[in-house]
Amino acid sequence: MKIRFIEGGVCAVDGVLAAGCREGKYGVGLIVTRKATAAGVLTSNRVRAEPVKLTEKVLEGGRISAIVANSGNANCFTGRDGMDDALRMARVTAESLQVDAGEVAVASTGVIGRRMPIRKIESLIRMAADQLENSPEASGNLASAIMTTDTFPKEVAVEFQLEGGETARIGAVAKGSGMIAPNMATMLSFITTDVDASPSELREALRRAVDDTFNMLIVDGDESTNDMVIMASTCKSGRIDENFTEALGVVCRELARMMARDGEGATKSFQVDVVNARTREDARRAARAIAGSSLVKTAIFGADPNWGRIVAAAGYSGAEFDPDRISVTLESENGSVGIVEEGDVLAFEGKPELELAERIMGDDEIRITVDLNAGSESATAYGCDLTYDYVRINAEYTT
Repeated sequence: MKIRFIEGGVCAVDGVLAAGCREGKYGVGLIVTRKATAAGVLTSNRVRAEPVKLTEKVLEGGRISAIVANSGNANCFTGRDGMDDALRMARVTAESLQVDAGEVAVASTGVIGRRMPIRKIESLIRMAADQLENSPEASGNLASAIMTTDTFPKEVAVEFQLEGGETARIGAVAKGSGMIAPNMATMLSFITTDVDASPSELREALRRAVDDTFNMLIVDGDESTNDMVIMASTCKSGRIDENFTEALGVVCRELARMMARDGEGATKSFQVDVVNARTREDARRAARAIAGSSLVKTAIFGADPNWGRIVAAAGYSGAEFDPDRISVTLESENGSVGIVEEGDVLAFEGKPELELAERIMGDDEIRITVDLNAGSESATAYGCDLTYDYVRINAEYTT
């Protein structure tokens, strides 16, 4: 199947309106879908933000008319006052758009434990409501409005053919650069499509896509209280099928890669491909362990081809394999080199393999392939380096 990347973000889907505006550190983004079929995947953290609790109830109805998202305040660990603020965001959005408040999903991102500056957020909601349109610029404004420590907005859109021959589209925006770990991230992602599907069909396709992409993205190993991915469909194209599932995976994978590149303080991103694992879960365990290892991340930062850290992470991951059969390859635009081959180390001091490995590790985007030689299953995880700036950003986050 041919998948074509197009402009437009969430607005690549006909009939979807978007807007975004900021005032200082606070931003508000709006997406209007009007009675769209919807599904979501929310954080599994036991401490859940008030907008997450509210949106979970909204999604039980299987339809949403709008999404309102703010940056600058997480509205988490704020109790009854926090729920009142989340409900107020939904009501103000509903009044501004003349939709049912029970069909407004609410998302927040920012500092935990502080009361929402609700008057400021209300003003930004009304301002955004006056700027709604279906255009690439509108989607871009939305993506910028929901940024926190992100350094660039993240959006993607694709066009593809369904099995029945109809042309369909998927558009998406996301934010996320820190507290990114398995079970999603400090990330919000909003996805629109025109495929004809029920809420349960959308939910199943979204869970599959999230499991293979966002759940395999690790910046620092922390899981947020506000994670949320929502997908809404206008249902104006053909029926959902495996072509849609494949295209949705491509969209989520592109967003995951963008978030890895934009990890807090990051200078490099990397991808870990674990191949020939005994089971799919073994492949996932090993890939996540390597991508999440602080020692691997610091080696990436220091351009150090430290194969010992890679195989050690695979070893403690819980995956079953014979260490004497493991192979490790490094790859970038500078080339590809095997540094371990079936348990034998190739990249010794003075060897050309080590020199090439050092050049590869100096690149901005690196691929690590680990062959466990234990079966036929594979998995991919995404990560970034761990730098001095990560410590600085998070040491100063609330001060």
